[in-house]
Amino acid sequence: MKFRLCLLAIALIAQLASFQAFAYDTRYAEQYYRLYHQHFYQHPENINENIWYLERALASDFVNPQNALARIQSDLEWERYRYLFSMHMNLELVKQYRLLGSKFDKRTAFFYNAPWKTQNLKSLEIARSYYQAALFYWENAVLWSDKAWELQFIDLHQIHHWADENYRIEYYELDYESIIAMDLERLNSVQDDFQRMDENTY
Repeated sequence: MKFRLCLLAIALIAQLASFQAFAYDTRYAEQYYRLYHQHFYQHPENINENIWYLERALASDFVNPQNALARIQSDLEWERYRYLFSMHMNLELVKQYRLLGSKFDKRTAFFYNAPWKTQNLKSLEIARSYYQAALFYWENAVLWSDKAWELQFIDLHQIHHWADENYRIEYYELDYESIIAMDLERLNSVQDDFQRMDENTY
């Protein structure tokens, strides 16, 4: 009896040792996009999390068309879907990088910030790098938008809001290049104000 219990215990331990828990395997662009979400608090670490998901989405393969975020019934629909998806991912990265840049951007160089002039100038450089990253993704968004626009006659109802973005880009109703240019112009002005500060400022 004891021998049987011992064998049973050994068999149970061996089975538990070989047990493998199956985690959700994230490998496709759409899966990473589903992990992207709006945080209630826009802390830099939350923004960085979203940037990671979006950049992984851009770097990953698409799911099979039957599992896409829109109903796909033809090669041309699949082509437009992929162009719109890539355009939308780049647009969302523009927003996230601008938001991240805003966390380091000092919109005004107040005289009482003079004791921390060096730290403020470093912060402005970080903001500049994020705004420039946003500009990079905007340029990519425009390229994908142009490709998607060539297939504008194809309607994918489930992602009509991406088609709306496509329309707005092509008709210059949405132009992040000019918005980011204003961000950088303001940043340069604030940077100049900080650089002019000396021991007599405060």
